[in-house]
Amino acid sequence: MNIKYNGDELSSDDIKALDAQYVMQTYGRFDVVIDKGKGSTLYSPEGKEYIDFTSGIGVNSIGYGNMKWAEAIYNQAVNLQHISNLFYSLPYAELAEILIKRSGMDKVFFSNAGGEANEGMIKLARKYSFDKYGPGRSTIVSLKQSFHGRTITTLAATGQESFHNYFFPFTEGFKHVPANDVAALKVLLSKANAAPAQVDGSLALAPEQPAEGVCGVLIELIQGEGGVLPLDPDYVLAVAEICREMDLLLLIDEVQTGVGRTGTLFAYQQYGISPDVVSFAKGIAGGLPMGGILANKKCSAVLTAGTHATTFGGNPIAAAGAVQVLTQLDDDALSGVVKKGEYITGAIRGWHLPCITEVRGKGLMIGVSLAGIAPKDAAAECVGDGLLILTAGADALRLLPPLTISFEEIDKGLDILKGVLIRVSANEGLE
Repeated sequence: MNIKYNGDELSSDDIKALDAQYVMQTYGRFDVVIDKGKGSTLYSPEGKEYIDFTSGIGVNSIGYGNMKWAEAIYNQAVNLQHISNLFYSLPYAELAEILIKRSGMDKVFFSNAGGEANEGMIKLARKYSFDKYGPGRSTIVSLKQSFHGRTITTLAATGQESFHNYFFPFTEGFKHVPANDVAALKVLLSKANAAPAQVDGSLALAPEQPAEGVCGVLIELIQGEGGVLPLDPDYVLAVAEICREMDLLLLIDEVQTGVGRTGTLFAYQQYGISPDVVSFAKGIAGGLPMGGILANKKCSAVLTAGTHATTFGGNPIAAAGAVQVLTQLDDDALSGVVKKGEYITGAIRGWHLPCITEVRGKGLMIGVSLAGIAPKDAAAECVGDGLLILTAGADALRLLPPLTISFEEIDKGLDILKGVLIRVSANEGLE
């Protein structure tokens, strides 16, 4: 034990007591305190070891104790920590160049987190449509089971009612349709963006029509909080084509799937589409707060001076950390993400446990659906045995390890997970 506070050594219980006394109790925390980490292994103040299959919910993309990353942010911190966006500096510009060249997009706006990035993407879509068609064409269509953030506006975009209670009224201008259902999307758009009736009484899809008109379609290519649910590739292609035909902006939320998580820098690069705007956050700066949006050439000049801003966006320290993250996540590292993901999913499927109904995902974004076992109970048991793991949706465990996790750490984590599922299955009479 080596944590000191006001001259006293603190145990895990001491730290939890501080939290209970001074911190708003808004999180359903696991009963564990983390003091430090190295690689993809974390340690409590008492020295208990935990294999990390969470990476801070996809944030710590290059693991813990990464010295090149730490040196980059230290060197930037002693040189210049912040100046505001009223002035120029190199770190954010260097980061922007890397992102644009590797994404194929045209320009970037930097923010602080995923919810803020998605708010910026929504603002851009509405302004694009306002500039071109005038007021009234402002609705964003998103998918049921989606999750886009916890601000009032991004909660409105989120297609899960469980997140909506208590916070009414929400920002107007959002509709939700089922994922992988092209017909449902077309029906909604035919009502929302219909031109006046034709001679034969039919309705023609027209981008100009203002009444409750749609300006963009917002999707996650893998619905993370919804249960690690990948969208069908044909559906994604169909949505992209509909957006192109109707001049709707195709908005891709890559807050969780981006920055190498699925085996390419962004997941959309595996779907054969060209998005108009893409949001990112979580893993971009390796543990520092950062997010942003990437826009294609059509949309890169929509947000003009004074129409959007944020105090800490492009912060020099966060940008320096992000440059180091992207430097380390080169083609070889991304290929390794694919191999590690295949290794994990292959191992779990090979257990043939009756409590596991499906293993899904891409790269190191993996969902394991359970039957007869509550995911929260399984996750709590894993924590007790030395594995940090997440839940997603109603029935799934979610695995988001650091992208740099070693195969040795993977094997340790999988051994713990298998043991827990076998034990809990026996307790529940599922064997």
